[in-house]
Amino acid sequence: MPTPIAPRIILSQTARTDLQALIRAHSTPQSLGFRARIVLQAADVDQPTNLTISRHVGCDNRTAGKWRRRYASLGLPGLHDAVRSGRPKTMSAPTRVHVISVASTLPQDQERTVTRWTLDEIAATVLDALNTDAISRSSIFRILQDVDLKPHKSEYWLNSHDEDFEAKAHTICQLYATALASYQQGRLVICCDEKTGMQILERKAPTKPAQPGRRVRREHEYIRHGTRVLINSLAVATGQLAWTIGTTRTARDFVAHLQQAFGKLPHMQHYDWVMDNLNTHWSLDVCRLVARWCHVPFDPEKLKKGAQRRAFLSDPSHRHVVHFTPKHGSWLNQAELFFGVLHRRFCAHGSFTSAKDFERRLERFLRDYNVHHAHPYRWTYTGEPLVRDTPFSRTKRQQRQGRACFSPRPKRFERLFYPLRPYRRQAV
Repeated sequence: MPTPIAPRIILSQTARTDLQALIRAHSTPQSLGFRARIVLQAADVDQPTNLTISRHVGCDNRTAGKWRRRYASLGLPGLHDAVRSGRPKTMSAPTRVHVISVASTLPQDQERTVTRWTLDEIAATVLDALNTDAISRSSIFRILQDVDLKPHKSEYWLNSHDEDFEAKAHTICQLYATALASYQQGRLVICCDEKTGMQILERKAPTKPAQPGRRVRREHEYIRHGTRVLINSLAVATGQLAWTIGTTRTARDFVAHLQQAFGKLPHMQHYDWVMDNLNTHWSLDVCRLVARWCHVPFDPEKLKKGAQRRAFLSDPSHRHVVHFTPKHGSWLNQAELFFGVLHRRFCAHGSFTSAKDFERRLERFLRDYNVHHAHPYRWTYTGEPLVRDTPFSRTKRQQRQGRACFSPRPKRFERLFYPLRPYRRQAV
């Protein structure tokens, strides 16, 4: 049989740079790095033969010729292993469908005594229904794995009982999207929320700083010095903060914070306040304060019920308009984003000798944040449902097998071979 002629490999500067980056990166699988070296050898000016390349990289000449031809015909994706057919399926399609349908129901719906599916329970249920031969646990596992179905796992899910959830979420997201333009036109969007139960902890031993080859070490035993409450208002357009630190979060505390925030934040013609549905946010004291700010009549007799107070505060004709997030939708409040920053940068690793020391250092942190770090958050959610093309669990499994990237900072070979799976809007 005649020996096939080795194809000529001509690399552009970009392709050569990508192949060299694959070889240098420590995260690149050894197989990809080895094949990239073969291609770079084949692209030399003297056009070496497969035998020469095999001697240089330490492999058989047929191996060098194989990856040389694959790259010449398919390019960079050709360096991957070809899809293999595998053993033919021995389980019939109806059986597979029945296994998936059983796993997609609750055990009590199949008259099982357990409350959580296992492979053995699914196998027993399928055998009782189909009266077939024994089906192995591994077969059921492969069937469920193919469709990314994990009935043994569960997660907490909070139902939103608000009938107007989508409308309220869309309104708040529109405020965020137009916050900068509204700010330039004299309208300020403010997110207000409380961070309660901030523990004041003092480590019994001093924290040891990091050393070469050793992490920071913190004493696990601590002394409690009480808790504090932070009431915070965030200007969406600028990221500036106005805060109040105290021991309680009563309606009187919240009104005092609103007065302080109104004095510290920029003065505008109109204000939009975004809050959750905590009862102190729509108390009679808050209604009295808003009525005084807006110069409108205040009649306590007409504001005895919570629905009446929320309607009064949400009146769009007022100078100060309160937008309440949907029930179980407090994550739409941008103040929650800053609380995450506060926990990571200040609370999680701090050691405070007393409540006064905590308040003093927290005040210093907040002032420094306002001066050097305050910025508007980039809000990308628009209130519409998001759907991912590929389930998270399947994508993570593909990453472990080297077939997909799924991380904030994908590796170099992942960026070259696999584009990120973007979100797509759900069709209306």
